[in-house]
Amino acid sequence: MTRTRIKICGLTREQDVDAAVAAGADAVGFVLYEPSARYVSAQRAAELAARLPPFVTPVLLFVNATATEIIAACAYIQGALVQFHGDETPDECLKIGRPFMKAARIPIQAETPNAPLDFDLVKYSKDFKSAQAILLDAHVEGFGGGGKTFNWSLRPPSVNAHLVLSGGLTPANVGDGILQVRPRGKTLAVDVSSGVETAKGIKSPELIHQFVAAVRAADDQLNN
Repeated sequence: MTRTRIKICGLTREQDVDAAVAAGADAVGFVLYEPSARYVSAQRAAELAARLPPFVTPVLLFVNATATEIIAACAYIQGALVQFHGDETPDECLKIGRPFMKAARIPIQAETPNAPLDFDLVKYSKDFKSAQAILLDAHVEGFGGGGKTFNWSLRPPSVNAHLVLSGGLTPANVGDGILQVRPRGKTLAVDVSSGVETAKGIKSPELIHQFVAAVRAADDQLNN
């Protein structure tokens, strides 16, 4: 029996943290990248993370931050997982001394939907072999939060890594994403932000519950 883990990212309000927990999320993400509309400070992230019960993991998302900035922010939330979402190298990720996952920015290929996938995920996962997981996100201008999907049917060969599917997921499409991507990695998680929002940084409890229900339905389909 396989269970897809669920991360709700870009939380900015207490009620959204509570809604994610009530719906059954395994992890919640806080964006510590100032250009993002979902940005929160490390202090604010700590206030929100304090609401989490045991076994719901807080995740701190950084984009090309310095080691000093990341270590200082992590001091506020001792049990947090770090998510690197920029151009960080394997050595830069390891320097922090924290469990981490690394985002891989997959080309959307909207103009040439049948072209081969121009991204070597096998090599990428080997380069970041120390990561807890590789997060698959659509390559958009800027870093994440674009609400865009990449072509799941052009997924690369199986990789020896835990995968997190992200980028443009919604309650309507997450089941299809799980069915297509799960067999390609050791395990699978999903990461949603804009797909459960009514406005940037404002989550909908109803959409969060619908998203979780869609994930569990896909799990049931694969396990039966």
